[in-house]
Amino acid sequence: MSLGHTCSDTCNHTHGHRHIYIYSPSSAVRDKAAFRRGVARLRALGHEVEIDEAALSSHMRFAGDDATRLAAIGRAAASGADVALISRGGYGLTRILGDLPFKPLAKAIERGTKFVGLSDFTALQMALLAKTGAVTWAGPALGEDFGAEAPDDIMEACFDDLLVGHGEGAGWRLPASDLASMKRKDADKAPVLRLRGATLWGGNLNVICALVGTPYLPQVEGGILFLEDTNEHPYRIERQLTQLLNAGIIGRQKAVLMGSFNRFKLVPGYDRGFRMQTVVDWLRTQTKRPVFTGLPFGHVPTKVLLPVGQKVDLMVEGRDALIYWG
Repeated sequence: MSLGHTCSDTCNHTHGHRHIYIYSPSSAVRDKAAFRRGVARLRALGHEVEIDEAALSSHMRFAGDDATRLAAIGRAAASGADVALISRGGYGLTRILGDLPFKPLAKAIERGTKFVGLSDFTALQMALLAKTGAVTWAGPALGEDFGAEAPDDIMEACFDDLLVGHGEGAGWRLPASDLASMKRKDADKAPVLRLRGATLWGGNLNVICALVGTPYLPQVEGGILFLEDTNEHPYRIERQLTQLLNAGIIGRQKAVLMGSFNRFKLVPGYDRGFRMQTVVDWLRTQTKRPVFTGLPFGHVPTKVLLPVGQKVDLMVEGRDALIYWG
Protein backbone atom coordinates (compact mmCIF):
# COMPACT_ATOMS: atom_id res chain seq x y z
CA MET A 1 0.00 0.00 0.00
CA SER A 2 1.63 3.22 -1.10
CA LEU A 3 0.18 6.55 -0.09
CA GLY A 4 1.39 9.26 -2.36
CA HIS A 5 -1.21 11.74 -1.17
CA THR A 6 -3.07 12.46 2.00
CA CYS A 7 -6.41 12.51 0.18
CA SER A 8 -7.79 10.19 -2.43
CA ASP A 9 -6.34 12.25 -5.27
CA THR A 10 -4.94 15.70 -4.74
CA CYS A 11 -3.81 16.18 -8.35
CA ASN A 12 -5.43 17.72 -11.41
CA HIS A 13 -8.71 18.58 -9.73
CA THR A 14 -11.37 20.49 -11.46
CA HIS A 15 -12.98 22.32 -8.58
CA GLY A 16 -16.64 21.54 -8.20
CA HIS A 17 -18.47 24.86 -8.00
CA ARG A 18 -20.66 24.52 -4.95
CA HIS A 19 -22.91 26.49 -2.62
CA ILE A 20 -21.17 27.03 0.73
CA TYR A 21 -23.04 28.47 3.72
CA ILE A 22 -20.91 30.22 6.37
CA TYR A 23 -22.30 30.51 9.90
CA SER A 24 -21.00 31.01 13.44
CA PRO A 25 -22.33 28.52 16.03
CA SER A 26 -19.65 29.07 18.69
CA SER A 27 -17.30 31.94 19.54
CA ALA A 28 -17.41 35.41 18.04
CA VAL A 29 -15.28 36.10 14.98
CA ARG A 30 -12.54 38.44 16.23
CA ASP A 31 -10.24 38.15 13.23
CA LYS A 32 -12.43 39.84 10.61
CA ALA A 33 -9.54 40.01 8.13
CA ALA A 34 -9.15 36.21 8.17
CA PHE A 35 -12.92 35.86 7.76
CA ARG A 36 -12.87 38.12 4.68
CA ARG A 37 -9.81 36.34 3.26
CA GLY A 38 -11.56 32.98 3.72
CA VAL A 39 -14.70 34.14 1.91
CA ALA A 40 -12.59 35.65 -0.89
CA ARG A 41 -10.57 32.42 -1.19
CA LEU A 42 -13.67 30.23 -1.52
CA ARG A 43 -15.15 32.62 -4.09
CA ALA A 44 -11.87 32.64 -6.01
CA LEU A 45 -12.14 28.84 -6.18
CA GLY A 46 -15.45 29.37 -7.97
CA HIS A 47 -17.88 28.65 -5.13
CA GLU A 48 -21.08 30.49 -4.31
CA VAL A 49 -20.55 31.67 -0.73
CA GLU A 50 -23.58 32.63 1.33
CA ILE A 51 -22.88 34.34 4.65
CA ASP A 52 -25.36 33.90 7.47
CA GLU A 53 -26.89 37.17 8.67
CA ALA A 54 -25.49 36.64 12.18
CA ALA A 55 -22.06 35.31 11.15
CA LEU A 56 -20.29 38.36 12.59
CA SER A 57 -22.58 38.89 15.59
CA SER A 58 -21.02 39.28 19.00
CA HIS A 59 -22.39 38.78 22.52
CA MET A 60 -19.75 38.53 25.24
CA ARG A 61 -17.37 35.88 23.87
CA PHE A 62 -20.03 34.29 21.68
CA ALA A 63 -21.15 34.85 18.09
CA GLY A 64 -24.43 36.23 19.37
CA ASP A 65 -26.51 35.02 22.32
CA ASP A 66 -27.72 31.42 22.48
CA ALA A 67 -30.96 32.13 20.58
CA THR A 68 -29.03 33.94 17.83
CA ARG A 69 -26.64 31.02 17.34
CA LEU A 70 -29.43 28.43 17.42
CA ALA A 71 -31.27 30.41 14.74
CA ALA A 72 -28.06 30.49 12.66
CA ILE A 73 -27.75 26.69 12.91
CA GLY A 74 -31.39 26.42 11.81
CA ARG A 75 -30.72 28.67 8.80
CA ALA A 76 -27.66 26.58 7.89
CA ALA A 77 -29.89 23.49 7.94
CA ALA A 78 -32.51 25.23 5.78
CA SER A 79 -29.98 26.74 3.36
CA GLY A 80 -29.93 23.85 0.90
CA ALA A 81 -26.17 24.44 0.64
CA ASP A 82 -23.75 21.73 -0.44
CA VAL A 83 -21.59 22.55 2.58
CA ALA A 84 -22.37 24.33 5.86
CA LEU A 85 -18.98 25.54 7.09
CA ILE A 86 -18.33 27.07 10.51
CA SER A 87 -16.52 30.41 10.66
CA ARG A 88 -14.53 29.25 13.70
CA GLY A 89 -14.65 27.08 16.83
CA GLY A 90 -13.90 28.38 20.30
CA TYR A 91 -16.66 27.76 22.83
CA GLY A 92 -20.42 27.91 22.75
CA LEU A 93 -22.07 24.74 21.46
CA THR A 94 -22.22 22.66 24.65
CA ARG A 95 -24.44 25.41 26.16
CA ILE A 96 -27.16 24.85 23.56
CA LEU A 97 -27.09 21.12 22.76
CA GLY A 98 -30.50 20.52 24.34
CA ASP A 99 -32.08 23.06 21.99
CA LEU A 100 -30.44 21.99 18.73
CA PRO A 101 -32.85 21.45 15.79
CA PHE A 102 -31.90 17.77 15.45
CA LYS A 103 -34.61 16.81 12.94
CA PRO A 104 -33.97 19.68 10.50
CA LEU A 105 -30.21 19.05 10.75
CA ALA A 106 -30.62 15.32 10.02
CA LYS A 107 -33.02 16.09 7.14
CA ALA A 108 -30.56 18.60 5.66
CA ILE A 109 -27.81 15.96 5.80
CA GLU A 110 -30.15 13.44 4.15
CA ARG A 111 -30.74 15.97 1.35
CA GLY A 112 -26.99 16.33 0.84
CA THR A 113 -25.74 19.23 2.97
CA LYS A 114 -22.38 18.37 4.49
CA PHE A 115 -21.71 20.02 7.87
CA VAL A 116 -17.99 20.68 8.25
CA GLY A 117 -15.94 21.95 11.18
CA LEU A 118 -13.69 21.12 14.11
CA SER A 119 -12.83 22.09 17.67
CA ASP A 120 -15.98 23.23 19.53
CA PHE A 121 -18.01 21.94 16.57
CA THR A 122 -17.27 18.43 17.96
CA ALA A 123 -20.13 19.03 20.44
CA LEU A 124 -22.71 19.42 17.66
CA GLN A 125 -21.23 16.45 15.77
CA MET A 126 -21.37 14.14 18.79
CA ALA A 127 -24.90 15.23 19.76
CA LEU A 128 -26.18 14.79 16.22
CA LEU A 129 -24.60 11.35 15.95
CA ALA A 130 -26.00 10.32 19.35
CA LYS A 131 -29.52 11.57 18.60
CA THR A 132 -29.93 10.84 14.87
CA GLY A 133 -26.98 8.80 13.59
CA ALA A 134 -26.32 11.50 10.96
CA VAL A 135 -22.83 11.76 9.48
CA THR A 136 -20.96 15.09 9.63
CA TRP A 137 -17.43 15.99 8.60
CA ALA A 138 -14.45 16.85 10.78
CA GLY A 139 -12.53 19.36 8.70
CA PRO A 140 -11.55 22.98 8.24
CA ALA A 141 -13.05 26.21 9.55
CA LEU A 142 -13.35 29.34 7.43
CA GLY A 143 -11.02 31.72 9.24
CA GLU A 144 -8.33 29.38 10.51
CA ASP A 145 -7.99 27.47 7.26
CA PHE A 146 -9.29 29.27 4.18
CA GLY A 147 -8.50 32.62 5.79
CA ALA A 148 -4.83 31.75 6.36
CA GLU A 149 -2.32 33.92 4.44
CA ALA A 150 -1.52 30.83 2.37
CA PRO A 151 -4.19 28.10 2.71
CA ASP A 152 -2.77 24.59 2.87
CA ASP A 153 -2.82 22.67 -0.44
CA ILE A 154 -3.70 19.29 1.07
CA MET A 155 -6.51 20.77 3.17
CA GLU A 156 -7.94 22.44 0.05
CA ALA A 157 -7.60 19.26 -2.01
CA CYS A 158 -9.37 17.20 0.67
CA PHE A 159 -12.16 19.81 0.86
CA ASP A 160 -12.43 19.72 -2.93
CA ASP A 161 -12.66 15.90 -2.82
CA LEU A 162 -15.64 16.30 -0.50
CA LEU A 163 -17.30 18.87 -2.76
CA VAL A 164 -17.01 16.82 -5.92
CA GLY A 165 -17.86 13.56 -4.20
CA HIS A 166 -14.45 11.99 -4.80
CA GLY A 167 -13.41 11.69 -1.16
CA GLU A 168 -12.74 8.03 -0.49
CA GLY A 169 -10.17 8.00 2.24
CA ALA A 170 -7.29 9.63 4.05
CA GLY A 171 -3.80 8.27 4.40
CA TRP A 172 -0.76 9.25 6.42
CA ARG A 173 2.68 8.06 7.43
CA LEU A 174 2.97 6.84 11.00
CA PRO A 175 5.88 8.12 13.09
CA ALA A 176 8.65 5.58 13.69
CA SER A 177 7.72 5.55 17.39
CA ASP A 178 4.41 3.88 16.46
CA LEU A 179 6.26 0.93 14.90
CA ALA A 180 8.49 0.62 17.94
CA SER A 181 5.38 0.47 20.12
CA MET A 182 4.11 -2.45 18.06
CA LYS A 183 7.39 -4.24 18.78
CA ARG A 184 8.29 -4.58 15.13
CA LYS A 185 11.69 -3.16 14.33
CA ASP A 186 11.68 -3.86 10.61
CA ALA A 187 9.23 -1.65 8.74
CA ASP A 188 9.20 -4.03 5.77
CA LYS A 189 7.92 -6.87 7.90
CA ALA A 190 5.84 -4.56 9.98
CA PRO A 191 2.35 -5.31 11.20
CA VAL A 192 -0.60 -5.45 8.89
CA LEU A 193 -3.73 -4.35 10.65
CA ARG A 194 -7.11 -4.41 8.96
CA LEU A 195 -10.23 -3.20 10.70
CA ARG A 196 -13.39 -3.34 8.61
CA GLY A 197 -16.70 -1.57 9.03
CA ALA A 198 -15.87 0.30 12.24
CA THR A 199 -17.63 3.57 13.04
CA LEU A 200 -15.23 6.51 12.86
CA TRP A 201 -15.99 9.11 15.52
CA GLY A 202 -14.32 11.65 17.78
CA GLY A 203 -12.85 15.12 17.49
CA ASN A 204 -11.72 17.54 20.17
CA LEU A 205 -10.67 15.71 23.33
CA ASN A 206 -11.79 18.48 25.71
CA VAL A 207 -15.26 18.61 24.20
CA ILE A 208 -15.69 14.82 24.18
CA CYS A 209 -14.72 14.63 27.86
CA ALA A 210 -17.26 17.38 28.63
CA LEU A 211 -20.00 15.16 27.10
CA VAL A 212 -19.21 11.98 29.07
CA GLY A 213 -22.25 11.03 31.13
CA THR A 214 -24.61 13.12 29.00
CA PRO A 215 -27.09 11.96 26.33
CA TYR A 216 -25.00 13.84 23.75
CA LEU A 217 -22.08 11.43 23.60
CA PRO A 218 -22.74 8.57 21.15
CA GLN A 219 -22.41 5.07 22.59
CA VAL A 220 -20.11 3.68 19.92
CA GLU A 221 -19.04 0.05 20.28
CA GLY A 222 -16.13 -1.32 18.26
CA GLY A 223 -15.43 2.05 16.68
CA ILE A 224 -12.33 3.98 15.72
CA LEU A 225 -11.93 7.00 18.00
CA PHE A 226 -9.87 9.95 16.75
CA LEU A 227 -8.75 12.77 19.05
CA GLU A 228 -7.05 16.16 18.81
CA ASP A 229 -6.58 19.24 20.98
CA THR A 230 -4.70 22.50 21.21
CA ASN A 231 -3.38 24.77 23.97
CA GLU A 232 -3.51 21.87 26.43
CA HIS A 233 -0.47 20.77 28.42
CA PRO A 234 0.30 17.03 28.08
CA TYR A 235 -0.65 16.39 31.73
CA ARG A 236 -4.11 17.81 31.05
CA ILE A 237 -4.40 15.63 27.95
CA GLU A 238 -3.41 12.61 30.04
CA ARG A 239 -6.04 13.50 32.64
CA GLN A 240 -8.71 13.66 29.95
CA LEU A 241 -7.60 10.36 28.41
CA THR A 242 -7.83 8.89 31.92
CA GLN A 243 -11.45 10.04 31.98
CA LEU A 244 -12.16 8.18 28.72
CA LEU A 245 -10.34 5.09 30.03
CA ASN A 246 -12.13 5.08 33.38
CA ALA A 247 -15.50 5.63 31.68
CA GLY A 248 -14.84 2.50 29.60
CA ILE A 249 -15.00 4.45 26.33
CA ILE A 250 -11.53 3.61 25.02
CA GLY A 251 -11.94 -0.06 25.99
CA ARG A 252 -15.03 -0.31 23.79
CA GLN A 253 -13.19 0.85 20.64
CA LYS A 254 -11.14 -1.13 18.13
CA ALA A 255 -8.44 1.56 17.76
CA VAL A 256 -7.52 5.09 18.85
CA LEU A 257 -6.06 7.62 16.40
CA MET A 258 -4.21 10.61 17.81
CA GLY A 259 -4.25 13.74 15.69
CA SER A 260 -2.39 16.94 16.46
CA PHE A 261 -1.85 18.11 20.04
CA ASN A 262 -0.07 21.43 19.81
CA ARG A 263 0.46 25.01 21.03
CA PHE A 264 1.34 24.06 24.58
CA LYS A 265 4.41 25.04 26.60
CA LEU A 266 6.42 22.57 28.63
CA VAL A 267 8.00 23.81 31.87
CA PRO A 268 11.61 22.52 31.77
CA GLY A 269 12.40 22.56 35.51
CA TYR A 270 9.00 21.15 36.38
CA ASP A 271 7.98 18.65 33.70
CA ARG A 272 11.42 17.01 33.65
CA GLY A 273 10.89 15.00 30.47
CA PHE A 274 7.10 14.60 30.77
CA ARG A 275 5.87 15.39 27.28
CA MET A 276 3.26 14.36 24.72
CA GLN A 277 5.14 11.17 23.79
CA THR A 278 5.12 10.26 27.49
CA VAL A 279 1.32 10.48 27.45
CA VAL A 280 1.01 8.33 24.31
CA ASP A 281 3.42 5.71 25.72
CA TRP A 282 1.43 5.65 28.98
CA LEU A 283 -1.90 5.32 27.14
CA ARG A 284 -0.54 2.25 25.34
CA THR A 285 0.18 0.59 28.72
CA GLN A 286 -3.43 1.23 29.82
CA THR A 287 -5.29 -0.33 26.88
CA LYS A 288 -5.00 -3.36 24.65
CA ARG A 289 -6.37 -1.28 21.79
CA PRO A 290 -3.86 -0.11 19.17
CA VAL A 291 -3.02 3.60 19.48
CA PHE A 292 -1.74 5.27 16.30
CA THR A 293 -0.41 8.82 16.09
CA GLY A 294 0.32 11.37 13.39
CA LEU A 295 -3.24 11.59 12.00
CA PRO A 296 -3.21 14.84 9.98
CA PHE A 297 -6.08 16.46 11.80
CA GLY A 298 -6.52 19.16 14.43
CA HIS A 299 -5.48 22.78 14.82
CA VAL A 300 -2.87 22.47 12.08
CA PRO A 301 -2.79 23.80 8.49
CA THR A 302 -2.55 20.35 6.85
CA LYS A 303 -5.75 18.57 7.76
CA VAL A 304 -7.77 15.83 6.12
CA LEU A 305 -11.57 15.62 6.19
CA LEU A 306 -13.05 12.74 8.16
CA PRO A 307 -16.63 11.41 8.06
CA VAL A 308 -17.82 11.41 11.68
CA GLY A 309 -20.26 8.56 12.27
CA GLN A 310 -19.49 6.68 9.06
CA LYS A 311 -18.39 3.05 8.83
CA VAL A 312 -14.79 2.95 7.65
CA ASP A 313 -11.94 0.50 7.13
CA LEU A 314 -8.58 1.15 8.77
CA MET A 315 -5.50 -0.42 7.22
CA VAL A 316 -1.99 -0.18 8.63
CA GLU A 317 0.93 -1.69 6.75
CA GLY A 318 4.40 -0.77 7.90
CA ARG A 319 4.27 2.96 8.50
CA ASP A 320 1.44 3.53 6.02
CA ALA A 321 -1.98 4.07 7.55
CA LEU A 322 -5.18 4.49 5.57
CA ILE A 323 -8.76 5.22 6.59
CA TYR A 324 -11.03 4.24 3.74
CA TRP A 325 -14.75 4.88 3.33
CA GLY A 326 -15.15 4.75 -0.44
